Amino acid sequence: MVTRTACQLLQRRFATAAAAAAGSARAPAPGGRSQRSAVFSREQARQRALYPRIEKIEVSMQGPGLDGTLLVMNKGMSTPLSCARHLTEHHVSSSALALVDGEPWSLHQPLTQSCSLTLLTFKDRDPTLVNQAYWRSCAALLGQVLETAFKDDFAVELLGTPEVPVTSGAFCCDVVLDPQLDSWTPSEESLRSLTRGAQQLIHTDLAWEPLEVAPSVALEVFAHSRYKQEEVEQKAAQSPKGTVMLHRCGDHVLLSVGPLVARTGLCSQYEVTALHSLEPGPRGLRRRAQGLSLPLQLQAHHTVWRKLRQRAEKLVRRTIIFLLLFYLQRTSKPPLCGQLWSR
Repeated sequence: MVTRTACQLLQRRFATAAAAAAGSARAPAPGGRSQRSAVFSREQARQRALYPRIEKIEVSMQGPGLDGTLLVMNKGMSTPLSCARHLTEHHVSSSALALVDGEPWSLHQPLTQSCSLTLLTFKDRDPTLVNQAYWRSCAALLGQVLETAFKDDFAVELLGTPEVPVTSGAFCCDVVLDPQLDSWTPSEESLRSLTRGAQQLIHTDLAWEPLEVAPSVALEVFAHSRYKQEEVEQKAAQSPKGTVMLHRCGDHVLLSVGPLVARTGLCSQYEVTALHSLEPGPRGLRRRAQGLSLPLQLQAHHTVWRKLRQRAEKLVRRTIIFLLLFYLQRTSKPPLCGQLWSR
């Protein structure tokens, strides 16, 4: 009975969400989500207030056709995306990430000093950093879908998004569901419902807003979860500056180990492929949700996609050689399955 209820909830949850997505991206969220978003907004406003007067900085653009371009921008207010808007529409639409003085940087993160800036795309000669950020972003999107999938009928606790490489074949999000769902095995229709939820967020084209905060702020954001508070303390201890990075997408706030791509609309082909049961833990049965995606600028033929999906259904073991992004970023020819896979 509980299993059937869970499936019905997933189907109903995303059947009407498209109409809701047409409304405000910052609509009121129930319970913890609204509290986390409110703390994020308060800290974001506090940080912006640190720059009451407009001060100018010089941004030296790097990259094909841009070397020698110097932009005069506003300290603490302008972002790499602001710089892209001073260039061309192509730079705005194709840029996914930035390098600021050689450091990976979100397109929405303010610039606080004069610097060099390189805009990164999925079709760069070396797309490693963009691919890593994209995989991380897809996992964040999966976590956001899972958190809202069951409304308030069943509890969902996100445990984190394992930092797996693109070569793993699938991005991942670990989660503990309500104990009532321990015997639930998701059907193909349930996975399709989760996929529809992700596609609705993609269609809404929401920004991933970054915010670097002190541990005390992050602990307040995640006051609802002892697990997340432990994760905050761990990440702060590992950070040279003693801070942690948050991101917000709509009303969903998450911890991240690195920058995310600019917006959900950069995702194109996206599918939730599996929800594996791992092992019981102190918080309940640990599960690993997995998915597969390609960005807007890169597409795969449906026969290739089907082969990739079969791989992405298997529990991630970090031993699969996954060459799809590498291949598509270097050729416009449809790849053959035999060219994509190696054991």
